[in-house]
Amino acid sequence: MRDWLSTRLQRLVNVRPDEVGALVWSFLYFFCLLSSYYILRPLRDEMGVAAGVSQLQWLFTATFVVMLAAVPAFGMLVARFPRRRFVPWVYWFFIACILSFYGLLQVPEWRVPVARAFFVWVSIFNLFVVTVFWGFLSDLFSYEQGKRLFGFVAAGGTTGALLGPSLTAALALPLGPINLLLISALLLACATQCVHGLLRTAQGRASEARTRESTTDGGEVIGGGLMAGFTEVARSPFLLLICAHVLLLALTNTFLYFQQASIVAGAFDSPAERTRVFALIDLSVGVVTLIVQLTLTGRILMRYGAGPALALLALVTMGGFAALALAPVLVAVVVFQSAKRATEFAVANPARETLFTVVSREQKYKAKSFIDTAVFRGGDAASGWIYTGLRGLGMELAGIAWLTVPIAALWALLLLHLGKMQVKLAAEGNKGEGA
Repeated sequence: MRDWLSTRLQRLVNVRPDEVGALVWSFLYFFCLLSSYYILRPLRDEMGVAAGVSQLQWLFTATFVVMLAAVPAFGMLVARFPRRRFVPWVYWFFIACILSFYGLLQVPEWRVPVARAFFVWVSIFNLFVVTVFWGFLSDLFSYEQGKRLFGFVAAGGTTGALLGPSLTAALALPLGPINLLLISALLLACATQCVHGLLRTAQGRASEARTRESTTDGGEVIGGGLMAGFTEVARSPFLLLICAHVLLLALTNTFLYFQQASIVAGAFDSPAERTRVFALIDLSVGVVTLIVQLTLTGRILMRYGAGPALALLALVTMGGFAALALAPVLVAVVVFQSAKRATEFAVANPARETLFTVVSREQKYKAKSFIDTAVFRGGDAASGWIYTGLRGLGMELAGIAWLTVPIAALWALLLLHLGKMQVKLAAEGNKGEGA
C-alpha cells in the first residue's frame, strides 16, 4: 500500500520516498484543520452581520486586544513545553471553546453578546491554529523541501476548505447553523491525532534528531522569554518586511471584507441566506485553489521563488479593487473575493510559509506566532478604523476602492524585495551548513 501511494504521489508532486509518510500526514492534518475552520467561518460572518455591520470595527479592535493577551500566553507554552505536547494542547483548548459556544448559543437571550464574542474568538482561532500548523511544518521541512512540497500540503487544507463550506451550505438550513459547531469540534480532534502521526514518521524522527543535535540545551524545549516573538521581529529586517506584508494584506482584506459585508447585508435579509452565500463564496474559492495547488503552485515556487509568487497576490488585489471601484455590486465583490482568496491560498500562502524555513527555530514559533496573530489582527483593527474614518468623511465604496489600488502596487514591489532577501538568507544558511 505504501509503495502504491508513493508511486502515485511521485507522479503528482516532486516527493522523495522517505518524505511520503510526512507528506500524507501533513496533508490530512491541514485537511482536518481547515475543514473545522471553514464550518465556523460562514457562522462567524453571519454573526458579524447579526451583531451589526456598523459595529465591525469594534469587533476587529476587540479581536486585537484579546490577541495581545493570547500571544504571551502562547509564548509561555512554547518556552516551557516540547512541541509534541504544546501543539496538541492548542487544539484541545480550542475544541473546549467550540463546545462552550455551542452551549451558550442555546440561550436566545444571549445571542447578540455571544455572537460578538464568537466573532472575536473565531478571528483568533483561525490564526492560531494555522500559524501553529505552519510553524510546526517549517520546523520539520527544509527550505528546499518547502518549495517542493508546501503546495501539495496546502492542497490538503484547500480540500478541507471545500468540505467545510459544502457541509455548511448543505446543512445550515435543515440542521440550523449552531449544530454545525459539533462537526467542527470533531474535525479539530482528528487534526490533533494527525499531529501524533506526523511526529511518528521517519521524516519526523530525522528532524527530531537534527533538532537535538542543533539545540544548545540538548532537548526539544525552545525556551526563551514570553515576549521573544516581539524582540526577534524588532531586530530582524527580514521579519520586519514580513510584518509590512502582513499589515498590507490585513488592510486590503479588511477593506474588501467591509465592502462585502455592506453589499451582502443590502442584498439579503435572512441570516440563513447570508450564511449560505458566504459558504458558497468559500466553496468557489476552494475549487479554484485546489486545482492551482495540485497543478501549478510547486512549479511556480520552484521556478520563480517566493517573491514573485507573493507579488501575484498584490497584482490581483490591485486589479480587483479597480474593478470594484467601477462596479461596487454583489457580482463584482463575489468575483473579486473569490479571485483574491484563491490566489492567496493557492500561491501566496505556500510561498509565504517558505519564508520561515530560513529563520531560526525560535523565530519559527514565537516570531511567526507574533506576526501571524498580533501583527495581523492589529492590522485588522487599524484597518477597520481607517475604513470607518474614510466612510465618516463621506467616501463611497468606489472611492475607497480607488484609494487601495496604488497601495497594492507598492505592496507588489515590497514583496519582490522580500523574495530576494529570502534567497540571500537561504544561500547564507547553506554556506553555514557546509562550513
